[in-house]
Amino acid sequence: MPKQPFKAGPQRRRKVQPGIEVTISHLNDDGVGVARHEGRELLVAGSLAGEKVFVTVEHAGQRRSIGSLQRIHEKSPLRRPSPCSCANLCQGCALLPMRYEAQLRYKEARLKQALGNYENLKNLQPQPIWSATNPLGYRTSAKLALGKTRGRVQVGLYRRGTHQIVDIGDCPLHHPLINRIVRVVREEIQRQNVFIYDPVTRRGLLRYLLVRISPATEKAMVTFVTAERNYREITHLAKWLSRKIPQVISVHQNVNGSSGNVILGRETIRMLGMPDLIDQTGEVRLRISPASFSQVNHEQAARIYELARKWARLESHQTALDLYCGIGGIALHLARDAGEVIGIEVVEDAVRNATENARMNQQHNCRFVAGDVADLLQDLVPGGIAAAILNPPRSGCQAKVIETLVTLAPPVLIYISCNPASLARDLDLFRSRGYDIINLQPVDMFPQTAHLETVVRLHRKR
Repeated sequence: MPKQPFKAGPQRRRKVQPGIEVTISHLNDDGVGVARHEGRELLVAGSLAGEKVFVTVEHAGQRRSIGSLQRIHEKSPLRRPSPCSCANLCQGCALLPMRYEAQLRYKEARLKQALGNYENLKNLQPQPIWSATNPLGYRTSAKLALGKTRGRVQVGLYRRGTHQIVDIGDCPLHHPLINRIVRVVREEIQRQNVFIYDPVTRRGLLRYLLVRISPATEKAMVTFVTAERNYREITHLAKWLSRKIPQVISVHQNVNGSSGNVILGRETIRMLGMPDLIDQTGEVRLRISPASFSQVNHEQAARIYELARKWARLESHQTALDLYCGIGGIALHLARDAGEVIGIEVVEDAVRNATENARMNQQHNCRFVAGDVADLLQDLVPGGIAAAILNPPRSGCQAKVIETLVTLAPPVLIYISCNPASLARDLDLFRSRGYDIINLQPVDMFPQTAHLETVVRLHRKR
């Protein structure tokens, strides 16, 4: 899954130097332009390969420097007019200045480059990338920071590497209903003068705003993350929001009193409406709680779920594993063909949702277990697995998980990855331990960003 742009690192003291002109040689794995200056890499967000740009050096490190794009002297033919008015400040969508067809070629090249780092994988030929029908307005969830600048409420993202909040306005990647909700929340916080949390003084109430919407039902769930329990202000916000936007059917308060960058705390309190949001992805209905993970691009997620089902080729007497199963979207698609599907997920809220989702979809051949995949896999499943689906975090699979799966020896593995580098590392291990790589299907799950989803089918060698 993609990197969370709202999590900021520690504030760095910036030493601004006079402007310089440089030529961008390439884009790195984050989609950021790279040039050379004084023997170091110079990273310039918002630039494209081949462009001559005028930048100011904001930070000079030992190995790389950070530059701020001021002007473009020679434009790339791949550049297009930006659909976002605050792209230069936000820097959350690195590929936004690039034509969409060029974005797809960049992502295909990233995948091939990652595979080419391993002798065992150099000859693999991925299928052409699946483009998105809707490269804008596709995001169905948002996690936004709250702040104040000169008395004005800011709702948006932290600028790359800082604690400066960039108010995103109407984000072109967000579903229009998310933008409407953000607009009303901003106005109401300003009008009611709700105290916003200050990470420096550690005083204040409101910290983050989380919005999830269901495109299928046009309903929304909103969560206010606060520094402490609060009833009066959050209740007023919740009631006003639901009156202004009737599609908001669920409002929660999450309490996070920590001083770190973690968004959610352990306690979530329902303030108004339904406890969860009911959504639909592909052929299954899904119940989503405030703390559980769900895919942000429904259209592409549905295609991936159906592809996993097709490649698994399960029969009614067979058992399948869904590792890192989340709220059960993939498992419930597999369960339409399988005898039994077992899902493992570390987030307990997600397991609760997955169990309820199986009941809601009348898939009684699914069971879900909360815990770490590496710890539970071998004890939970002694053998006889027809297929295993892996959808790990960006870091990929732990070596222990790979070794256990090789021991269980399911005939089919389906690996769904959001990081070409960790995918290539794990595919190299699986191939050296007796699995053939049959298909690689890249999917553009996150247009305008450098993130890439890839679905891989592996078969056990006879």
